[in-house]
Amino acid sequence: QVQLVESGGGSVQAGESLMLSCAASGFPFSRRCMAWFRQAPGKDLEAVGSISAGGITTTTRYLDSVKGRFTISRNNARNMVFLHMNTLKTEDTAVYYCAADDRGFNDKYCDSVGLVSSWGQGTQVTVSS
Repeated sequence: QVQLVESGGGSVQAGESLMLSCAASGFPFSRRCMAWFRQAPGKDLEAVGSISAGGITTTTRYLDSVKGRFTISRNNARNMVFLHMNTLKTEDTAVYYCAADDRGFNDKYCDSVGLVSSWGQGTQVTVSS
């Protein structure tokens, strides 16, 4: 049974940093692309970015508005993926979801709803000015 459990959300001031974690189980984690999505109040779900399957070498891709501020990393030994968020802005306020391409549709990119098949429960990030 696939399980994704996010943690690390909270409330911060604009300009501060936050790291989200996602613990995964039930599928071959190191061989699967992982992604982060977010949904702000009243807005559509959007992909923040993804990290490819793999170990030493991985490929990441990010939403334009978070490039240079957010970084996705993974620790295959711990079956965890992280979203490091720096220089947070009020517009980053959203519920953040970890997602997995647990079926292995695309090893490189999975920053699209159609490319992931399992989701975490979400964690709230609130950035105030």
